[in-house]
Amino acid sequence: MLRLLLASLLVAILVGYVTGGRLSRLADTSFRLPWVGMAGIALQFLPLTGRLGDLVLVLSFVLLAITAAANRRLPGFVLIVVGLGMNIAVITVNHGMPVDRDAIVASGQADTLPDLEASSDAKHHLMTSEDRLVLLADVIAIPPPIRQVVSVGDLAAIAGAMWFVIGAMHGIGGSGLAREPEPTVEATRP
Repeated sequence: MLRLLLASLLVAILVGYVTGGRLSRLADTSFRLPWVGMAGIALQFLPLTGRLGDLVLVLSFVLLAITAAANRRLPGFVLIVVGLGMNIAVITVNHGMPVDRDAIVASGQADTLPDLEASSDAKHHLMTSEDRLVLLADVIAIPPPIRQVVSVGDLAAIAGAMWFVIGAMHGIGGSGLAREPEPTVEATRP
């Protein structure tokens, strides 16, 4: 999902600029509980398998959702919470994210199928008839040049991130976003 996220954020920055936003406003944004979000991201890189891997993966998404919920007044963060919630649901009931075989092929990643079939990765597994909530699984193929398979939750979270970037570049949002003061014009007396 990283390629899609990066491409989406670049598009959001471009849209922000074209519509009169400034990147400096985005840089001035302050977040609540950033360390919780960073911990959630870090947990996703631990090479754990089995039951412990399942628990750590769910915990990582829960930490990300807590951070997103704490920042819900910023533009797009409610949508990020919704997307993370969908991913938490499907990952929890299936002990990892099911990935559709046809979507992998349609995305141009058929060469990764043997690795996914042999993997004991707690994060992803090839979808089976035993998986539940498969409409929320990685079933959406994004063809080259992105070459990704994503879930509805991923798309919601990415859309929320794009909304945040564009909004923040315009100084729009709740607490935490720095706004530039409006210029004042002084009247001159004759």
